Amino acid sequence: MTVLIENRQNSIAVDSGMITIMKKVVDAAFVRERFPYGYEVGVVLVDNETITALNREYRDTDTVTDVLSFALLEDEEFIDTNEDGEALMGDIVVSVPKAVDQAEEYGHSVERELAYLVLHGALHLLGYDHREAGDTRIMRSREEEILTDLGLTRG
Repeated sequence: MTVLIENRQNSIAVDSGMITIMKKVVDAAFVRERFPYGYEVGVVLVDNETITALNREYRDTDTVTDVLSFALLEDEEFIDTNEDGEALMGDIVVSVPKAVDQAEEYGHSVERELAYLVLHGALHLLGYDHREAGDTRIMRSREEEILTDLGLTRG
């Protein structure tokens, strides 16, 4: 299992503890979903300007967002593997400044907010979405279960 984290922003410090938490939530999502293969996931930490540009380019929405996922799945099957035979699942892009703002707004730690956003992205890579109300409830429930299991509760 490989979780690659690349920090492409320099306005907010990201320490090794935060990186460890982000890796743990990705691993927890894949374990919880009983993903039957090894996997590789990329997590890219960016600033608000970068995520806005990506949101504009890929979702035709010219606004800052907190997380975007770029899945490498085709009809629920992975389409490529790395040199270790792990399924290339895709990338999760997180705006660190947006995560900091949301942590303050919601009254919890930046670590918890980053964990939530990375987990949200990982579940998208695993095929979850929130286009329908029922799908949203299922995805939110799964997020809370995993975060609670890892001791990353609100507040």
